[in-house]
Amino acid sequence: MGQADARLLDKTAIRDAATIIMLRDAETRPRVLMGQRGRTAAFMPSKFVFPGGAVDAVDATIPLARAAHAEMAAQLAAKAEAPANAVIAAATRELWEETGLLLGRADDRAGHLDAPRGWRGYLATGHLPDGPTLEFIFRAITPPGRPRRFDARFFVADASDLASDPDDFSRAEDELSHLQWVPLDTARTFDMPFITEVVLAELAARLNGTAHDGVPFFNNADRISRFERL
Repeated sequence: MGQADARLLDKTAIRDAATIIMLRDAETRPRVLMGQRGRTAAFMPSKFVFPGGAVDAVDATIPLARAAHAEMAAQLAAKAEAPANAVIAAATRELWEETGLLLGRADDRAGHLDAPRGWRGYLATGHLPDGPTLEFIFRAITPPGRPRRFDARFFVADASDLASDPDDFSRAEDELSHLQWVPLDTARTFDMPFITEVVLAELAARLNGTAHDGVPFFNNADRISRFERL
């Protein structure tokens, strides 16, 4: 059964999504950026999460300053319909919208684009999303039966690559509250979704050198849950 066919088994459409785990102080005491979703949110209310959200159609129209490395591009393309550049752009845009942090590379093309809605503020900074600053570390599809379902790709980016102050959230929109840099060794004390805990474990394994090759993929596209590697 193909990925597209599997999605028809559940009435809730699966939307492509992208998330960025901003990492700080990786060599000393690693911290990750998290925020809390609102109590009335339809998806994961009140949970602490990483910045992220759905891939919008306009994300595919935004050029990258530099393409992702070939291996990551291939991993993003595996068993997927969304273009890799659109997923990378969406992750960058969601970080900007939800935290006000600017991740990307200065590029003269940014000022000449007909900026679509959702991108105007970002492109006005003169930056474009930058593939090599992201590392693809996890993918998970929300199981059937949930009110909303996403095919989420999780990226890691280092705070040293930000083009803005990592502690300045003044440009953030209101979707996430209590934005903060959380020590990785205490993050699990926060109320977070199960998948967020799993992704944090994968990040910890990568930092201490015990992670397996490839990108873990929780494939819940149909009624049979599969664990795969990309």
